[in-house]
Amino acid sequence: MLDQLQRFDRQQLTESRDVVTEQPATIDAYIAAFPEDVRGILEEIRRTIQRVLPDATEAISYDIPTFEVNGHNTVHFAGWKKHVSLYPIPHGDKAFERAIEPYQAGKGTLKFPLAKPIPYDLIAQIATKLAASRSSLA
Repeated sequence: MLDQLQRFDRQQLTESRDVVTEQPATIDAYIAAFPEDVRGILEEIRRTIQRVLPDATEAISYDIPTFEVNGHNTVHFAGWKKHVSLYPIPHGDKAFERAIEPYQAGKGTLKFPLAKPIPYDLIAQIATKLAASRSSLA
């Protein structure tokens, strides 16, 4: 699977975020730059991914939080003004495709509006599928 984040214009990604303007060195620093209500959501996304990928390591890549499995970027998440995003989108069966459909925003992005409940169970499935696809490439 080609790392779909390479297709993003890094400058556009950083400039359009509206919240984080400095390049963070850690995931803690990244999350700390957001308002308290958004920090809680980002922390829960982080915990959700840590729970399903306990051996993953954390990093900042493309200026956003990243989880690496076996040294490979596997799942990324980002906070925005009105939503949080997860990158890239894994392949799945028809039921999985239906579950992620309302959140698809572009070829490799899932957007979860902050005004609606965040589907943490779905985020867990996404992280698990991405890790499995990375493992099959190793």
